[in-house]
Amino acid sequence: MPYREFVSLVHKATARNYLERVNEVDKAVVAEVATQFGEAYWDGTRLQGYGGYRYDGRWRKVADAMIQAYDLKPGMRVLDVGSGKGFLLHDFKEACPGLELHGLEYSTYAIDKTMESVRSNITHGTAAKLPWPDDYFDLVVSITTLHNLYNYDLWDALREMDRVSRGHKYLCVEAYRNEREKVNLMYWQLTCRIFHTPAEWEAEFKLTNYTGDYEFIYFE
Repeated sequence: MPYREFVSLVHKATARNYLERVNEVDKAVVAEVATQFGEAYWDGTRLQGYGGYRYDGRWRKVADAMIQAYDLKPGMRVLDVGSGKGFLLHDFKEACPGLELHGLEYSTYAIDKTMESVRSNITHGTAAKLPWPDDYFDLVVSITTLHNLYNYDLWDALREMDRVSRGHKYLCVEAYRNEREKVNLMYWQLTCRIFHTPAEWEAEFKLTNYTGDYEFIYFE
């Protein structure tokens, strides 16, 4: 299970005001709304979520890095678990025409707002139960999604990623290495159900026999 750095290429480019999310709003109320994964979360103010999650091309460098690392070729199948508005899938399509692309997304709002270029590729569902057969995909990825699950669903999701992949797997989740990063994560997050150190995440991988690659992002 190699440690990869794909999301790190874009994560630190975003400025975050951690204190604003606890000083300017009732964080509990905002989080209750955010966990519905509707308009407020995706396209409301920055205090409610993404502050308007719009395509800006930043995920192209992630797509390019994955294509190179996993030697993706036209005709191969790729699944994005937690595909959001389809930005990464769109960039996969642009970077390597001919890939068979699929997305799995829980939020019906995000699916409705998914980029036209890949909207027909999206399936509504949950990461804990993927509607594809065993060994179907050449690459399965999940970016900043699985920490939004409770442990029992996380375990199923990790096993499902392994089950549907005949090749590579990669996931990225939030983690913390010290008290400052833990506090920043608690201040910033709106939808997390799991707060783990890297060692705790690795224990989850071992528990579920997840054999893919992984990456952690931190809130420094």
